[in-house]
Amino acid sequence: MYSFDSRIRYSECDETGRLSPLSMMNYLQDCSTFQSQELGIGIEGLTGQGLAWVLASWTIEVDELPPFGTDVTVSTWCYAMTRAHALRCFQIAGAHGRPIVRADSQWFVFDVERRRATRVPESQLVYVGDERRLDMAPLARRIRVEGPGRAAPEHVVAHADLDTNHHVNNARYVRIALDALEALGCEAPAVPLTLQVQYRSMALLGDVVRPRVHPCAGGWDVDLADAAGSTYAVVRIQARQEGQQ
Repeated sequence: MYSFDSRIRYSECDETGRLSPLSMMNYLQDCSTFQSQELGIGIEGLTGQGLAWVLASWTIEVDELPPFGTDVTVSTWCYAMTRAHALRCFQIAGAHGRPIVRADSQWFVFDVERRRATRVPESQLVYVGDERRLDMAPLARRIRVEGPGRAAPEHVVAHADLDTNHHVNNARYVRIALDALEALGCEAPAVPLTLQVQYRSMALLGDVVRPRVHPCAGGWDVDLADAAGSTYAVVRIQARQEGQQ
């Protein structure tokens, strides 16, 4: 397990003065990259081999988004790895070490030149520890949206959306989805909530993302697709009762 301590900054808060969903996701991503750096295989660890870790999907259970100034501890651990993929949990703990955000995720190694998933190098086994998976709902095999949905304003990918792999950052898809809900007057579920994202193709600089919003049980599915209707990512946001997984 790798952990780091932080304090919620004003720049990370939304208009309510609490950690924004985008900043919350960035904390999780930062934790995994910090771990890579700590192990001596930072963000450039696989670059020389023409490879990169890419996130396929995750489920995030949010009990609370902490207010400005709160001390938090962010943790991550890889609990399973095969030659095909890796499975990694995350956690944000607030006051007195109480977990307020939990996440499970699936990752693949991507061959940049061939533009496809490839075998996980044995060198990456260094991530695997003895920690077990969190007790939370399983990762969905596939999010299937229902019905025709409603079109929201399109989003043209800008430099601010990109990460070091030169495609849209994982968290930015959720920001685009939330903007789509707001544009259509669809109220996003309040905390506690469950957020699921499945990534199916990479949006690059200048690509046009066309969101379609679909109702689902307790919330919304947002299909983020290209002009031809091929999906970049599906974002599902659902209300969750206290204690529910």
